[in-house]
Amino acid sequence: MRNLWIFISRYNAFFFFIIFFSLGIFLTIKNNAYQRSVTVNSTNKVVGDVYNNLNVLKKYINLGTVNDSLAAENAKLKTTILAMQHVDTAKDVLVKDTAGVPQYTYLSARVIKNSITNRNNFITINKGKADGLAEGMPVISPGRGVVGSIKDVSEHLATIQSLLHKNTYISVSVKNTKAFGSMVWGENNFDYRKAQIKEIPNHFKLKLKDTIITSMYSKYPLGTLVGVVSNPGISQGENFKTVEVTLFNDFSSLQYVYVIKNKFAKEQEELEAKLPNEQ
Repeated sequence: MRNLWIFISRYNAFFFFIIFFSLGIFLTIKNNAYQRSVTVNSTNKVVGDVYNNLNVLKKYINLGTVNDSLAAENAKLKTTILAMQHVDTAKDVLVKDTAGVPQYTYLSARVIKNSITNRNNFITINKGKADGLAEGMPVISPGRGVVGSIKDVSEHLATIQSLLHKNTYISVSVKNTKAFGSMVWGENNFDYRKAQIKEIPNHFKLKLKDTIITSMYSKYPLGTLVGVVSNPGISQGENFKTVEVTLFNDFSSLQYVYVIKNKFAKEQEELEAKLPNEQ
């Protein structure tokens, strides 16, 4: 306390100046209409700018919640659109199963971990068993195409075996020619933007920029986007050729994905398990 009084007495002139200066400004504003108007307008502008910056900050903080909400809404819309596409144009009848439920439904999920530089890459998402996820479910990205399939599931999380994995094989076809093949990654290099289609018959003439989609033999809905042909392949006297594809997905920037639930997946798996093994 003694040091405080010493400090005040030493700088008393400065403190008196501040007090009288503030009092002078107050009296000037109070007794002069012009100065009062200028002060009020300036104060309102400063307060308005502060509130505006606070609102911008608040919107930024809530951006994650907004994105989650939009992803969930898009998943519902994709489910509805997919159901509407199953229409027989000759009879104008919506094709559904006997329970009136579409075969595929979409569940949005946020990517919380991702790798693209390994030989075998995985993705972790924030949905799990509690959300109805199970091993083997296919995964796509919003509007860009194939991502991979569910590998392991816990109560609230799941891992995805990325398309960028040596054991990921996807049945695809060339949209224009209907040629079928098996898509793999890492045959020639580990470029996360490229993949290869093997076993394309030589008699199919592919062109640059031909669109590649999933075939009817894959676990994905027919026609799911995959990429475009970047190298149509060169025949070397064999019956098949390998084609290079530039993927639609940029795996380095994945933020949200859609897990696809197939209503008939388990039934199909159980039925096919009864088939005799090939000799």
